Amino acid sequence: MPIATSHGGSRPRPAPPSIPGASEIFQVLRDGRPRTRAELAQITGLARSTVAARVDALMTLGFVSPTGGAVSTGGRPPSLFALNPAARVVIGADLGATHAIVILADLAGEELARERSGISIADGPDAVLGWFVSAIGRLLASAGRATADLAAIGIGLPGPVEHDTGRPINPPIMPGWDRFDVPGFVQETFAVPVLVDNDVNIMALGEQSANWPEIDDLVFIKVATGIGAGIISGGILQRGAQGTAGDLGHVRVASGGDAPCRCGNLGCLEAVASGPALAASLGGTVQQHLMGSQDVIDLVRSGDARALQAIRQAGRDIGDVVAMCINLINPSVVVIGGSLAQAGEHLLAGIREVVYTRSLPLATEHLRIAPSVSGQNAGVTGAAVLAISHVLSPAAIDAVSAVMAGE
Repeated sequence: MPIATSHGGSRPRPAPPSIPGASEIFQVLRDGRPRTRAELAQITGLARSTVAARVDALMTLGFVSPTGGAVSTGGRPPSLFALNPAARVVIGADLGATHAIVILADLAGEELARERSGISIADGPDAVLGWFVSAIGRLLASAGRATADLAAIGIGLPGPVEHDTGRPINPPIMPGWDRFDVPGFVQETFAVPVLVDNDVNIMALGEQSANWPEIDDLVFIKVATGIGAGIISGGILQRGAQGTAGDLGHVRVASGGDAPCRCGNLGCLEAVASGPALAASLGGTVQQHLMGSQDVIDLVRSGDARALQAIRQAGRDIGDVVAMCINLINPSVVVIGGSLAQAGEHLLAGIREVVYTRSLPLATEHLRIAPSVSGQNAGVTGAAVLAISHVLSPAAIDAVSAVMAGE
């Protein structure tokens, strides 16, 4: 049953009085731990009869299932209930500049199937999204799941996205995508909620959920063709008023001088510390013509002295901006990802050198600056998390309960 959302679908009817707020019970069970009706009543403060009705409603939806009996204190042991991850599936997609990774996952985030392709985002939305919807069909078929099992789709794009509408806004490396209705295109084939965000935001979600689940304040820095940050504060992804929060690449840095940036300004961080910027600065120092981040990484790994100096200085420049972020939002963890993170400790050393010098001592007392563990999987994992969070949200659970109860 598709879950209604602002990205499409019909408006659900109001929930009937018999199962109001089924999501209250479900949110307690989301952690996967089995609980009895009595435990649920104690945690929520609801009457046992109300808990029973809501558990029955969630079982009818398939989101909750019995898992056996608890220890008996006399008489028949009470039944245990827990989240049923197999009830629905979601799609997570990381559509990059030159690649696409799509996964099918259950409601616990367990990957069921995957497809990767060397697509070019510059081919335009019709070509890229046409391939994408075909890939969804192939993944569902390979996992033996019906289209009706699909509950939501999460997509990450390599450019600014208006999150409320899912439309890219003036994306610099995505010709033909400006204000394109991405959710609408996908929903012509799959009538489910389609949630779209920029790539660094979904990478932050993926890294946090997979490797730092206990951390509520985390900043993910992507260093690649561009430089950006995904900010999780108080356990919530911060997008800002227009969805541009974390655009670190266009902060002016002291070493930027008059270096031209693709945004039209001079001296931006991206103009001196991104992969293309480093490749351009090193191109005249070696026998080959450098084209991008991977060439810089190869030089660093070969021990080229000038490349090592350049990547270390890029780390310092990034550290200047990261230090400002740390003083401003006080994260517990800063994760460094993106293609240039493959340069390893040389980039991290430059960042740490400046951050621990420039940030307030209290802010850095327990701060960890670490490389991405998820690597290329961070984005696609985060896109699945985006979809799952929507499917399991209180509003979505209550909406589905209302629609099914009214049938």
